[in-house]
Amino acid sequence: MKLKPLKPRWLLFSLLLVVLALVVRENLTKRPDKLYQLVNGQVEMCLSCHMEEKLDPAHGREVLGCAACHLGNPLAIEKKAAHKGIVKNPGDLRVVEKTCGVEGCHARDIKKVKNSLMATNRGILATLLHYWGEAPDQHGDFSVEELIKTGKTSLAIDYYRKLCATCHLWKQKGDLEGFFGEKGGGCTACHYTRPQAPTAIRPWESFFKFGQLKKKPHPLINKKIPMENCLRCHNRSGRVGTSFIGVYEGESYGTPYEQGGPSKKELPGDRFYLDLPPDIHHQQGMACIDCHTRDEIMGDGERYAHYEQALEISCPLCHVNPKEGKPGLTRKKKQLNNLAQAHDGSYQLVGKLTGKKHPLNPPKSGVCDYQGHKRMSCESCHSSWIPQCYGCHAKRDMRETHLDKLTGKETAGWWEEGRSYLRFEKPMLAIWKDKVVTVTPGCQDIVTLIDKEGKAAGSFNSLTMAALSPHTTQKSGRTCVDCHTSTKTVGLGEGTAWKEKGEWRFAGVDQGVQTEAGPTPPLDGYVNIEGKPLQKSARPDLRPFNKGELARILRVGQCLPCHKDYNDKVYSNYSPERKCPVFDEESGTARR
Repeated sequence: MKLKPLKPRWLLFSLLLVVLALVVRENLTKRPDKLYQLVNGQVEMCLSCHMEEKLDPAHGREVLGCAACHLGNPLAIEKKAAHKGIVKNPGDLRVVEKTCGVEGCHARDIKKVKNSLMATNRGILATLLHYWGEAPDQHGDFSVEELIKTGKTSLAIDYYRKLCATCHLWKQKGDLEGFFGEKGGGCTACHYTRPQAPTAIRPWESFFKFGQLKKKPHPLINKKIPMENCLRCHNRSGRVGTSFIGVYEGESYGTPYEQGGPSKKELPGDRFYLDLPPDIHHQQGMACIDCHTRDEIMGDGERYAHYEQALEISCPLCHVNPKEGKPGLTRKKKQLNNLAQAHDGSYQLVGKLTGKKHPLNPPKSGVCDYQGHKRMSCESCHSSWIPQCYGCHAKRDMRETHLDKLTGKETAGWWEEGRSYLRFEKPMLAIWKDKVVTVTPGCQDIVTLIDKEGKAAGSFNSLTMAALSPHTTQKSGRTCVDCHTSTKTVGLGEGTAWKEKGEWRFAGVDQGVQTEAGPTPPLDGYVNIEGKPLQKSARPDLRPFNKGELARILRVGQCLPCHKDYNDKVYSNYSPERKCPVFDEESGTARR
């Protein structure tokens, strides 16, 4: 069927309607007052609306504009068209190749960051699956990215997804309510700073003050990472961030009470804290990035299984005997970039946030180099306290659902977690390879499973001790008494030790916990007096003191009432075989 051609008057009328529509649209369209361009001449119409945003010099709005980071259409003048394809957080690892990682910006860093432990969580996942009997060892190549893409799950991974998966770089910033929404965000997890609080240290305090503002100023992107950003994540598990600033998460009673109510010293997640001595480096005004290197934090491209493989620094990096060499060379033979040499030839560490110069004092002669302590690491003596969370009681109830932090969806299985008790005093010591180190409960898991009918569906216990550098270093070391007379410090647990018929005996206070899976060993007992380990070790080459080591350590404790410190000449040629002429070790009394 052939259509009849429009009559000229109808054709003219249609044309007039189109012109009228265009005129109306033009009059309703709010056009910019001019053509906006960047310093290189590139058109960036985003700037016609976004006029108040104040950015850092390296990412200035007149230099990069908006679209270089946030994508969208920089040529459009209407909001809907301009915002098509826009990303709120350019640092999100899902889009970072198109934003931070484009050629000419930070392309070389993207692979490094995605392979870093903070992105993969490989160590956490591999160790958890091994602890729970789902992997033959703790070196499996797991990653958060893999879990997001595949949806892979198991009992252990379900636990991780719902209780642990808020501390990694794949987490999207703002995906959860409150303080926990501040975590994550890929590159911006570290490089994002609040213009209202550029030097904040306690992130929960700045969040309560600024984080809930309806209109938030554009964040700054900064290479000088404030401690606030580190502490957003490092306030759980090992709690090294909070410990560094002298914040100890105590029991959830809210004590000591203030004016009849709970303490106002509160952490996110209904947790209360006490103030304890902060690390000496924090007391001197140092920040995390003054010690920890770029490759440690952002990754060096290698896909490490555990933190000690990625770690570059140690105490002797700065505190070295001048006769043994110069400071500043890391374990991986890389030179620190914030080391300075004074006019007198001494070395100083320069604060990256403050510019303050910190003298690098050598170890104390006659004490730190004492022959009897040659196996001791610096932190084993200078760490005054360490967070200790005993008994992690985890229960999964299949009658309820729980939020999967990786997908943002509720799935079957509600996890509930509690603990037996918390402590901070008398850091426990053990042997890792050939060094004495501090250890703390890694995961003392006491797991109970409930099925859809509300019936017991299984249970198991997996108690582990883990080495940890607690970041509570003090100028003075622990006293001789604190180690040689403390059964808890040597790994036996709180209790009483004595010598009888030539052998050491021990009676402990903690008797363990009765569980569905059977009794546990004493929660604070890593080893018995015979040198038999009572709990797992977080690494194959980590172990408690053996029987001979325990006997030698405790024997010195019998000498301390008379011979109190290193200066006593009896320790200059001390031998465990040497008998005391005035003290009977068997009876614990003076010889007659």
